[in-house]
Amino acid sequence: MIDSHCHLERADFGDEREAVIDRARAAGLTHLVAVGSGASLENVHNAVALAETHPDISAAIGIHPHEVAGMDDATLAEIEQLATNHPGVVAVGETGLDYHYDHSPREVQQAAFRRFVALARAASKPLTLHIRDAHADARAILVEEKAMDVGAVVHCFTGTVGDARAYLDLGCYLSFSGILTFKTADEIRRAAAFAPSDRILIETDCPFLAPVPHRGKRNEPAYLVETATVLAEVRGRSMTEVVEATDRATRRAFRLLS
Repeated sequence: MIDSHCHLERADFGDEREAVIDRARAAGLTHLVAVGSGASLENVHNAVALAETHPDISAAIGIHPHEVAGMDDATLAEIEQLATNHPGVVAVGETGLDYHYDHSPREVQQAAFRRFVALARAASKPLTLHIRDAHADARAILVEEKAMDVGAVVHCFTGTVGDARAYLDLGCYLSFSGILTFKTADEIRRAAAFAPSDRILIETDCPFLAPVPHRGKRNEPAYLVETATVLAEVRGRSMTEVVEATDRATRRAFRLLS
């Protein structure tokens, strides 16, 4: 299995971080995409450092849409430099739109999203997207800015089957998190059953969104097994089939070496 989106900042895992990575390997994970995208470059550098020191970890870097109101040109320039030149960086993001919380004004989010799409195109790297309650606007920006020239993964997909179809029609991949295991996630499970196997990724988004039966705990990559198990049930496939399909799709989406 590959965890296509995890946050492994020391602020969350402290001195236990290496043990967390070891537990992921013991659980059968072969690769992790560490996402550095908080409010500043600290998380960006953290993800890049993990990619430098662990051959089975790659980095995705950006500034979260919650935080883009405080982003300056120097920050964007450094992210572009790393995305373009660092071999451990495989994606730009997470970036996108979040209209649920509106921590940054919507027009600021939209402008930053467009800049990150342009950055990804300049770096020839795919995008990893955070989209919440903003699907129509996000898809419009993806089309207008020609994001699909480099490709995109909708991380932690929480939309409807209709939303899934619209993203798939653009050429996006959909990544499903531990939310897939939640009792209230029937609509998301329907989308997971609908999507073609070559466009589905799985993720933890740790330390957030721990799957059943770990709800209430700090999430970690080893818990990806629970999400994969439910995905197999939803799709009526064996665990082996689901693991192999999501592995192939993740390597294709992020251009990871086999």
